[in-house]
Amino acid sequence: MEGEIKSADAVLFAGDFSKFKMTETGLPCAKKMRELCPNLFCVIGNCDEPELLYDLEEQDMSCEHSLVYFEGLAIAGSGGGSKFTGETPNERDEADLQKDFDVIENSGLEEEGQWNNLILISHNPPKGDKCDQPAPGVHAGSQAFTDFIKKTKPLAVLCGHIHEGKSVEKIGETLVVNPGPLCEGNYAVMEVKKDGESWSVVDAQLKSL
Repeated sequence: MEGEIKSADAVLFAGDFSKFKMTETGLPCAKKMRELCPNLFCVIGNCDEPELLYDLEEQDMSCEHSLVYFEGLAIAGSGGGSKFTGETPNERDEADLQKDFDVIENSGLEEEGQWNNLILISHNPPKGDKCDQPAPGVHAGSQAFTDFIKKTKPLAVLCGHIHEGKSVEKIGETLVVNPGPLCEGNYAVMEVKKDGESWSVVDAQLKSL
């Protein structure tokens, strides 16, 4: 996997740098990823202390509550997980999670088709077919996020949080990827291309060590 990371144009990470209840592991993990690929765009997860966000912002890794650009692509992010057990340090309510994407609506680029180059990174998944299922028939994702995806029509969405929701699927016209937990050797590789003024996803594959 290290070889694929080093050869990638960019690495997108949807949070949980830290091991469960071991928040001190978060920053070293982020720094190791950055060593392998300097173009790291990420958000923090529910297992990460909120203060980790400041360290990532200082090192220009975070795209949380931001709209950043990379080689013609626009990337925006939302971090943390929805409120559940209260046992993890970064649980937020759904409205607060969705508010991270206000930067998109406030950008002034809301016309139809303006966001064919947009990739969203969200630790919390949208309500989908498989990406948010902790068990068969059980959905833990955000309907508000799903509605936003259908409205905005980004090129792709990367999410996490639900370990069992490892999948590649579509919500409307948008590809949604939950690669599964990296700590268990899961990751995904996505290839995109630009043709004229339009972007498309050439391929997206789930992989494991």
